[in-house]
Amino acid sequence: MKRMVVLILASLALVVAGCDGSGSHQASTTGSPKPAKPHAKRHRGHVRHRAYKVPPVLSKSNVYAADAANRLSPVVRHFRPLIYVPNSLSNTVDEIDPHTYKIVRHFKVGTLPQHVVPSYDLKTLWVNNDKGNSLTPINPRNGKPGRPVHVLDPYNLYFTPDGHYAIVMAEAYDRIDFVDAHSMKLRHTLPVPSCPGVNHADFSRNGRLMLASCEFGGRMILVDVPRQKVLKTITLKPGAAPQDVKLSPDGRVYYVADMISSGVWKISARTYKPIGFIPTGLGAHGLYVSRNSRDLYVSNRRDSSISLISLKTRKQVRKWRIPGGGTPDMGGVSTNGKVLWLTGRYSSEVYAINTRNGKLIKRIKVGLGPHGLCVYPQPGRYSLGHTGVFR
Repeated sequence: MKRMVVLILASLALVVAGCDGSGSHQASTTGSPKPAKPHAKRHRGHVRHRAYKVPPVLSKSNVYAADAANRLSPVVRHFRPLIYVPNSLSNTVDEIDPHTYKIVRHFKVGTLPQHVVPSYDLKTLWVNNDKGNSLTPINPRNGKPGRPVHVLDPYNLYFTPDGHYAIVMAEAYDRIDFVDAHSMKLRHTLPVPSCPGVNHADFSRNGRLMLASCEFGGRMILVDVPRQKVLKTITLKPGAAPQDVKLSPDGRVYYVADMISSGVWKISARTYKPIGFIPTGLGAHGLYVSRNSRDLYVSNRRDSSISLISLKTRKQVRKWRIPGGGTPDMGGVSTNGKVLWLTGRYSSEVYAINTRNGKLIKRIKVGLGPHGLCVYPQPGRYSLGHTGVFR
């Protein structure tokens, strides 16, 4: 009954707010693309766009060309480098100086913070307070938090590649909410009852399609981003628990971590069907592309390990172990590409790992249940969300 009331209230909010959203301000910073001016109409339960413009990738052979080592946008070039750690069970955020490996700031946020997400225009970091139904903004110039914004069930947060909408993965309600990318006001709700546990995603090379994981359904869904509707459901296998999603540099294959199957699925970006599976380790969870776009780092949460998949051969090429054990979960790659930062989800710690040889550089104690760590700033022209998906 509670869920029904929430859905009814959300629907009424949509009627009041309308769908145009043109009253919100847009980004206009040097080195960061301007979001396309929206032209949207509600049409029989979904949104129809007259214009949907995505900044073209810098290289047709590498969607991550803008993410190369030290290629910082002018927008973020003078931001203080920090590692932002949301402690889900402590309801706090720890900020770590990557040079000293010391915590330099610690503050309270809403209930169950899951991820720290860079905004599309790169100017704000959003702490996803899942059960607190709020987003806490952080100023990345100095790392200081601001006043929380009300958003229902923000387990994870992405941005449409044209920069107009933020995409809220409202996992507990089996829905995806499209909200204004700046004000975070609700604009359109997309119910996804066929996708229990909707949480992680990535976008096609042209930015028109989004592949999202259904953690509790053993499947994926394909979403038409401009029209904001589900096009297809992709079954993996019974009992599968898909997690993080990453597009290959050439845009031909999606990689999907599967925590239960302990490996990574390959899904064709042409047919949107599974085309293979790569065993990596127990609890495969997070996926991160190296700064040279050659390797995919896979954090194996129940295996105390990180697997490296060659993005050329699409096979595992090596495996690193965390000495003394650990629970590597989510994070990101340093600006220069030399360090992989990961949270230890059930170990109350953060790992700094040398990407040249896989050796553990530092183990840092943080709060309880650290989850979607964000390395910031990172290279890239604009952010598509999560802990750092840049183009």
